[in-house]
Amino acid sequence: MSSWECGVCGYIQKEGGAPEKCPICEAPKKMFTERGADLEELGGKADGDSSEEKKFLCTVCGYIHTGTEPPEKCPVCGAAKGYFVELGPDGKPIGEPDITEPEDEEYVATKQSKKQQPKEKKPFSFSGMLANLVLKFHLHPITVHFPNGILPAVVVFLGIGFYFNIAVFETVAYYNLIFALVSLPVVIFTGYLEWQKRYKGIKTAVFITKIFCAVVVLCCVNILVFWRLLDPTVFAEGSPYRLVYLAIAGVMVGAAGISGHLGGKLVFASRG
Repeated sequence: MSSWECGVCGYIQKEGGAPEKCPICEAPKKMFTERGADLEELGGKADGDSSEEKKFLCTVCGYIHTGTEPPEKCPVCGAAKGYFVELGPDGKPIGEPDITEPEDEEYVATKQSKKQQPKEKKPFSFSGMLANLVLKFHLHPITVHFPNGILPAVVVFLGIGFYFNIAVFETVAYYNLIFALVSLPVVIFTGYLEWQKRYKGIKTAVFITKIFCAVVVLCCVNILVFWRLLDPTVFAEGSPYRLVYLAIAGVMVGAAGISGHLGGKLVFASRG
């Protein structure tokens, strides 16, 4: 049986042909493309295949790898091979990730003993409830759009003010920076909760880079706001610090762009 894939969000319709409208992103029917029948549905491997291909799910970011075995490292989030689990014909994970070396007998024995013990009911956790709400309502992707949309505008306004010596553009940029400064703590806090809850707090290069860029953006915004507050003429015509001020704004946008690129890479990891 053929399936249909939405070319906008990646949603897959397995029965009934292409829908009139995607239930996820509401893209019209014409955006769907037909996919061939899955090998499982055909009852085995395709002709000419010399090895059986499987699907492996990265339990950190959701990336799906197709091959005879999982990759040594996730190409999206950088998680090690042990974080992958095999997907069955029904698309559900088989087994659990093994993030330790096989020779670690003490860990294996401890893990097996924990499985045999009855599960204890976890006490109520406010931080856990908050993290679940952040994930459920996608609060980090929502809040991050505010400063990410404002910061490039700040650089544009500063550039216009610098080139044409129009003071009002610098003033507009300053008030936009204040708004970004107010929203950044919420962005960083929700991002931290999502990292801990959804991505298990894994410390790969992707997440370390995102955290570093977030700190750089926060520092730059603070410098630009409070420098302008303490010295209102810092970006005025004739000021010796105009280029330095503008350069800090450029670093700020560059760090925000890198962080946004990596965030998008993680969000769309499941597309493969």
